[in-house]
Amino acid sequence: MTGSLATDLPDLDLIVDPDVLDSLSHDDAEWAPAGRPVGAVRARSTEEVSAVVAACAARGIPVIARGAGTGLSGGANAVDGSLILDLTRMNKILEIDSDNMIAVVQPGVVNDDLKAAVAAHGLWYPPDPASAPWSTIGGNVATNAGGLCCLKYGVTRDYVLGLQAVVGGPAGAYGTAVRLGHRTTKGVAGYDLVSLFVGAEGTLGIVTEVTLRLRPARAAAPRTVVGAFDSIVAAGDAVAATTRMGLLPTALELLDRACLQAVEEWKHLGLSATAEALLLAQIDTPGESGQSEADALAQVFRDAGAQWAEQSTDEFEAEALFAARRLAYPAMERLGPVLTEDVCVPRSAVPTMLASIEESAARHGVAIATIAHAGDGNLHPLIRTPVGDEVAREAAQAAFEEILAAAIGLGGTVTGEHGVGLLKRRGMRQELEGPALAMMQAVKQTLDPQNLFNPGKVVGDPDLP
Repeated sequence: MTGSLATDLPDLDLIVDPDVLDSLSHDDAEWAPAGRPVGAVRARSTEEVSAVVAACAARGIPVIARGAGTGLSGGANAVDGSLILDLTRMNKILEIDSDNMIAVVQPGVVNDDLKAAVAAHGLWYPPDPASAPWSTIGGNVATNAGGLCCLKYGVTRDYVLGLQAVVGGPAGAYGTAVRLGHRTTKGVAGYDLVSLFVGAEGTLGIVTEVTLRLRPARAAAPRTVVGAFDSIVAAGDAVAATTRMGLLPTALELLDRACLQAVEEWKHLGLSATAEALLLAQIDTPGESGQSEADALAQVFRDAGAQWAEQSTDEFEAEALFAARRLAYPAMERLGPVLTEDVCVPRSAVPTMLASIEESAARHGVAIATIAHAGDGNLHPLIRTPVGDEVAREAAQAAFEEILAAAIGLGGTVTGEHGVGLLKRRGMRQELEGPALAMMQAVKQTLDPQNLFNPGKVVGDPDLP
């Protein structure tokens, strides 16, 4: 099969080396299954992506797009007999339009590289997943990634004005490149197909170019407020109280003791892990108004039972704390296999959800550390098991499913930003009503009648778990 593809695609970088293919066949969700691809191509242009898709469609070879592989749901994992389309070499920033505050980029551009490039023009791209130093814009678009600043500034979908995608189905033969959306601030001509592609995890086509909305750069560094709590539920109470008070920090992050210790043992940032949980907040309102908000937030933390709550006057200390938040997942991953949750609940339900997670850990006898974009209710319990312990692995899976059910029961969702991929298919079916699922499956079948693009993911196969 790969021989015939090589004949049709003689000028492309076709990879068949087993070790390289293995490294490209899965993302960071180590609990998600991965199949055996027949090959991989490192594309450099929309034209090359079109050629690959057309050749694969002619042979019935599924196509799975991937970026940096930082996903945590198995959304970029290979299926047997598929071809992996690696987009990391499509890493050009094609345009920065300062007058209209937009950027046009290829999908392989790294999030932090885009931030640095637009900052030189006095602009800012707010979406900032914890993986921003490594994850690509294409992957962020695929999962509608959020991050630390999304509480105030929104998620990836809020910044995607337009895109180019290689598709099939009603748009034409497989391999057709189509432009969707616009460059203007407003635009409602027809259905919002751009938003449909954002978060679709590559199941509707391959995104090869993205037009992004930018914001003016912030004039000053945000103020940082830190609160230390003797229980993770007390920290959750402070989150709920912040919402009740009408405060809207730029970021409101939770980090428990286990995560802090794991980061400190790895990176030696000089962090003390004496509290059971920390809340890290940033406020970027300028001037006296910003100071008043910071004072009010610190008081909310104290009133909710914080051991202490202080405003950091040391920029390096503040950066170390937020660096610890970003490093929490890889730090825990170093200690053993991690099954990562991504539930999101109404902000008022954060304390109840955190208590439910603790109860699940105790009931199933598993270690669960927790980090969270707490301000918007997006919690990331990290279920860790010893290497090779199948009993612990089964207990972790049971706790995982129980946490999903608890989030749904509180009016929440099984995924806030990591995507459905493979790990959340069962949970999504529990969350959504049958008619809604049927509509989604109809969209997939209409836009991808050959089931060529990332088959089995998101809506998946109804017969699969």
